[in-house]
Amino acid sequence: MKRISGLIILLLFLACENNSTNRNPYLQEINFRFDANLNLPLYSPLTNTGSAVLVTQDGVGTRGVFIINAGFNQFKAFEASCPNHVPNDCSTMTLNGQVATCSCEDYEYSLFTGQMLNRPDDGNRYYDMLEYRTSFGGGSVTVSN
Repeated sequence: MKRISGLIILLLFLACENNSTNRNPYLQEINFRFDANLNLPLYSPLTNTGSAVLVTQDGVGTRGVFIINAGFNQFKAFEASCPNHVPNDCSTMTLNGQVATCSCEDYEYSLFTGQMLNRPDDGNRYYDMLEYRTSFGGGSVTVSN
């Protein structure tokens, strides 16, 4: 009986979930809400699957936001500041098709997943892009945090 109760206690201990998150020390998560009207010429590329735009309007993200049409009326949005640098002169990423590139070290990130594509194998910690919430309706993509 002691063995069974010990096993149950061990299973309960192992089943407890650790809710701590590994926060990116370089980027602050600021609150904002932005609507991209797909009828406007600036955002009309988002009507095509795989097309992306960079929004650099003040108050939208830290250094702007990339929005990509991921297909089937699903959109993804990511912070435009490189997640592996404190925001500085070279950390605002540029858009190259479906890839965002940081000019500091030429880090590249997929706009479909936010994952770093050329992660160095040097044992250091590297972060993927900071993703924002999106919703689609009425011809507009809403991005918020």
